[in-house]
Amino acid sequence: MIVVTGATGNVGRTLVPALARSGAAVTAVSRGRSPIALPDGVRHHRADLGQPDSLRPALAGAEALFLLVEGAGAHLDGAAILRVAADAGVKRIVLQSSQAAGRRASHAPLQTLEDLVRGSAPAWTILRPGGFASNAYAWAEPIRATRTVAAPYGDVGLPVVDPDDIAEVAAAALLGGHDGRSYELTGPELSTPRDRAADLAAALGEPIAFVEQTPEQAREQMLRFMPPPVVEGTLAILGTPAGHEQRISPDVAAVLGRPPRPFAAWAARHVDAFR
Repeated sequence: MIVVTGATGNVGRTLVPALARSGAAVTAVSRGRSPIALPDGVRHHRADLGQPDSLRPALAGAEALFLLVEGAGAHLDGAAILRVAADAGVKRIVLQSSQAAGRRASHAPLQTLEDLVRGSAPAWTILRPGGFASNAYAWAEPIRATRTVAAPYGDVGLPVVDPDDIAEVAAAALLGGHDGRSYELTGPELSTPRDRAADLAAALGEPIAFVEQTPEQAREQMLRFMPPPVVEGTLAILGTPAGHEQRISPDVAAVLGRPPRPFAAWAARHVDAFR
């Protein structure tokens, strides 16, 4: 059995069906109490990584675990989570980390978690995605209301990655053959906020105005839903990315045997959210 934490998130909601289609027994884990739509045969368990013992029923009989943490994971006891997994006999852990782990102080807790996984899991794979294409959902309300997008650093490009590509790589790793490897996951090209607004406009078939925010305006907005260290790290990546953060990685193509999807493809698939 494979246990997927964060099963209702941008990666988990694609990963769970992909694993189910492979014939694997799957347990989907989320914190919410509301019913969620799952493929036939997939069981759901409510648990909170902030309370590691809540994972024990979900992990009973599990062989593999997809471990996804919110933010940079600073609020979690990674060692306790991994002890619960070890007690359950989990043999393989696939950790969704971040491209910023080990390189940005704001994401230092993820580096610590990576080290714990490497040191304690019998078999492991580390996934380090860059920025998600689905971060554009933050623009959905203003696009629906006024056909306007506001973002800082409008002409700084990053190779944003489609969450479905992350999910497909995660599925491959959970099913075996990628143990002991770390993958950086990016899209196929650099994409600026202005480019992404244009891609959404093309998908909608209507113009979208782009308004460039100051860093201060963006910081104020981001602090409403992100902890301050992560906000500062994110703004640094968006505004002054390091060379590795603009590098287009070959890892998605190497694992999946096809190129990663561009942002325009993500926009076309999810355009209804912006209508």
